[in-house]
Amino acid sequence: MTGSDKATRILDGRYELNALPLARGGMGEVYEGRDIRLEREVAVKFIRFPADADADERADMVRRFVRESRITAELQHPGVPAVFDAGSGDDKHPYLVMQRVHGVSVSDLVAEQERLSVGWTTGIGAQVCSVLAAAHRASLVHRDLKPGNLMLEPDGTVKVLDFGLAVALDRTDMSQITRTGHTPGTPAYMAPEQLMAGMATPQSDLYALGCVLHEMLTGRRLFTASTPFAVASKQANETPSGVRAVRPDVPRELSEVIGALLEKRPEDRPRDAVEAYHRLIGFALGLEPIPGTLHPPSLPNPHRMYGAALSRVFDTVPEGGPDRAEPEATATRVPKPNTSPLPREDIERTRSRVAELVGASRYRQAAETLRDAVTGATAAFGRTDPDVVELRMEWANVLFEGGDFRQAGPLYAELAGELERAADGDRSLVFRCRLQHATCRALTGDTVEAVDLLRELLDDEVAAFGADDQRPLELRRQIGLLELGAGWHEAGRRTLEELRTDLIRLHGPSHPTVAQIDDLLKGAAPS
Repeated sequence: MTGSDKATRILDGRYELNALPLARGGMGEVYEGRDIRLEREVAVKFIRFPADADADERADMVRRFVRESRITAELQHPGVPAVFDAGSGDDKHPYLVMQRVHGVSVSDLVAEQERLSVGWTTGIGAQVCSVLAAAHRASLVHRDLKPGNLMLEPDGTVKVLDFGLAVALDRTDMSQITRTGHTPGTPAYMAPEQLMAGMATPQSDLYALGCVLHEMLTGRRLFTASTPFAVASKQANETPSGVRAVRPDVPRELSEVIGALLEKRPEDRPRDAVEAYHRLIGFALGLEPIPGTLHPPSLPNPHRMYGAALSRVFDTVPEGGPDRAEPEATATRVPKPNTSPLPREDIERTRSRVAELVGASRYRQAAETLRDAVTGATAAFGRTDPDVVELRMEWANVLFEGGDFRQAGPLYAELAGELERAADGDRSLVFRCRLQHATCRALTGDTVEAVDLLRELLDDEVAAFGADDQRPLELRRQIGLLELGAGWHEAGRRTLEELRTDLIRLHGPSHPTVAQIDDLLKGAAPS
């Protein structure tokens, strides 16, 4: 049905939208419509404010929505709806204009078919892995992967929808990353570390993919219960039954792949989406026609023609499969930084310009501006000059805020090491950089190294401030949360129980952190 067949409204003089939303979620709502300037179908997503949100919360949501829109727009992949435009309506609600996707959701497909064949399950899963590989390379984690967010189009291609939660987390330190009670997503498809520590990594998306694959093959959700809390408890503590218990015809090797994706500990899952792709693609054979869902086989399919031709670009495949290594071509396209010495009077002007760019959520341009400034200022004044140190810290912070944890982490680590070696190094800044480095490692899925780094930092903070200082106490809480999120329940419980004892000794049982720890320990209790 076109926009002319329904009651419509015009947005910004360009987009004719249906009066009723196409979809509505906790954080936004989507309308179908038409770009009357270019005469094409579009989907327009608006931010949706909670009824009890105050002015500051709304302003923060707007800021995040704008930033998420720009980050998501950079993710160009045939399996992701294209972003066409963004703006603010007459009511100042920001909106995002995207490609309109047609087809059937995987949730509806499973409901219609009851269960999917091995070929279609793995064919859909491999396409999703391709999207995740691109997103994770861009430091984006979807965080809400589920059958309802996967759309099978009539030509057989899969679109991954609703990257609204796929954000570089808006956090400035580990305590916020690991705070409890902030776990956007759908419990039936959320990884234990999301549910228990509020932290999502690329391995969290792989866990969700395992839930989706299990459901496509069996026609059942992995875990069900009467309440979301009970589902979350099962996700965190129960071992799921293998798909062959319901579908004996599923190849044992495929069952093992899904079991690996559903491991409780992130480090026990496939190391990345590329590995998961290669373990799935071999089973994507004999994808039969689905009447009423796919175009008939007699209809030429330009997408498959393109994909078949693309698959022949390389005659040889590198060890580990195509795209196993990080692509070098991306790095070579980045403009080389300006190496001319930067006058000291230009440093403040650079900071002002960066503040404007960050305020407009233009993180990539802000990072490039700081990169050039750091290079020029270093050439003029040296790496540990106070102004240069501030620029380097700001560069790392902008990369972090923009979600580029893979680049930000090494910058924090490098700065911390150089300041530690300097005679007049700022100890508090060293500790801050080390914390941020560990945070980046955690957010890129390397929980083991993140916990090791935090424990080393804890020893140094205790030596510097004393064991009863608030800083090492808070760091212990963060370590415990990460341990729980990683599936190390015994270690996490021990860390938090010891912290609870010390907090009661220092502040009494009514201290608010004690109540938080009690809730965490209750959720981590052995089932």
